[in-house]
Amino acid sequence: MRRRCPSLVVDIIVVISGGVVLVKRADQPYKGMWALPGGFVEYGERVEEAAAREAKEETGLDIKIKRIVGVYSDPKRDPRGHVVSICFLAEGAGDKLAAGSDAAEARVFKEIPWRSLAFDHAKMLEDAGFGGKNAIL
Repeated sequence: MRRRCPSLVVDIIVVISGGVVLVKRADQPYKGMWALPGGFVEYGERVEEAAAREAKEETGLDIKIKRIVGVYSDPKRDPRGHVVSICFLAEGAGDKLAAGSDAAEARVFKEIPWRSLAFDHAKMLEDAGFGGKNAIL
């Protein structure tokens, strides 16, 4: 009997220049909406390596992981199927922020566009302390 397993992704809250880096999605799902940089973990890859790779591919930035924000496993969080995300908080470093990979645009936000966020990324940002009365930004 073959067992079905969820897919694994990483999402990264990259803090740089007093703001949070978001990327505008170039592809479905949520094409045109803002999202945290992130993507699928490759087979044989550590999740920390996947986070660094995805951040670099989508934003051009190197990152230093500070901590895990949380694990997000709601089977309905991604319309492509059951996708579990490990969200990291990281500091960004590098010369130039530049959209790459499947990002149409990359930008630093000092005010988060809450209503335009894809997936459950608002929850991730809130869990990391970027929302509400005690917001970090």
